[in-house]
Amino acid sequence: MVISATWNYPTSVRFGAGRIAELAEALATARIAKPLFVTDPNLARLPPTQGALGLLEAAGVPVGVFSDVKPNPVEANIVAGVAAFRSGAHDGVVAFGGGSALDAGKLIAFAAGQTRPIWDFEDVGDQWRRADAARIAPVVAIPTTAGTGSEVGRAAVVTDATTRTKKVIFHPGMMPAVAICDPRLTVGMPPRITAGTGMDALAHCLEAYCGPFYHPLADGIAVEGIRLVKQSLARAVQQGDDLEARADMMEAATMGATAVHKALGAVHALSHPVGALYDTHHGMTNAVFLPYVLVFNRKAIDEKIKRLAAYVGLKPSFRAFLDWVLALRAEIGVPHTLAGLDIGDDQLDLIAAMAVKDPTAAGNPVPLDKRAVRTIFKRALEGRL
Repeated sequence: MVISATWNYPTSVRFGAGRIAELAEALATARIAKPLFVTDPNLARLPPTQGALGLLEAAGVPVGVFSDVKPNPVEANIVAGVAAFRSGAHDGVVAFGGGSALDAGKLIAFAAGQTRPIWDFEDVGDQWRRADAARIAPVVAIPTTAGTGSEVGRAAVVTDATTRTKKVIFHPGMMPAVAICDPRLTVGMPPRITAGTGMDALAHCLEAYCGPFYHPLADGIAVEGIRLVKQSLARAVQQGDDLEARADMMEAATMGATAVHKALGAVHALSHPVGALYDTHHGMTNAVFLPYVLVFNRKAIDEKIKRLAAYVGLKPSFRAFLDWVLALRAEIGVPHTLAGLDIGDDQLDLIAAMAVKDPTAAGNPVPLDKRAVRTIFKRALEGRL
């Protein structure tokens, strides 16, 4: 039987060391004449940001800066960014930073032309069709971490502070017009952030590969992304100035975000409510949950993982792949249990209710109900595989 499917894949990516120098040209390509430069408050003061702004000044590009972005962005950050966008008469966004800044920048560019609140465009059904696509401002996205791959994504995550819920806002027009992926911008990342963001890239690739839907393009990209993580994440953590390792991880992050057009699953379904309730680092939270979800899903993914293990140079067995994940986590400082992130079971009922409603839950290869969430969570809390 010939399978029928519809696929949509990413945008123009300028990849390589030093390509931040092409920022002004990328803006011209995206038809942005007066950008709002969106970043986070810590990065705004650092040399990479000042260097990028200097490039725009030298090119005579007028720019405004907005940096009121939390590590887990909330609606208030987007509302303030939209106000800055409109008051400055900007016509596009430069989203510069980690996943939070990239998501915030994309949401500001999206929401600035809409009349509805962002929650009306949550990734549920076809709600994205409510948006006026012609009024979505263009974005040039520049990652300074190697994790989320938001620079090639059509969605963004934002926390609803009133319900303490992370929500995915989606629209095809949110895809950045141009992404500049310059691994030199990641050289200054601290080891713990390198580890957490790198494990986020691994989680994206692995959950996409294990997802139950038909998407061989995503599968191929995901397995190569996993190989790059195996080859280079530990080196990037331990030798932060290793540009080759940094480049591999930036590639893996972009590949992971490309592959997740197929699916995400229980790792993200649990990490989203935990991050919203405990304000934990998203990638590190994914890293803690990852092996417990693998074991929970084993009956549905055993053959896939055997093929994957062989591709990345391991013995073709589920156990060999799981052992590699556990060894990598230990080597780069990922806690083995949720206790390492200062998380207990005090809000488990709420987490279970939130996780099964998360849009990523539907992509898990084993059906995810509240009982399943509780099982995975308790194993991750107690360290039982």
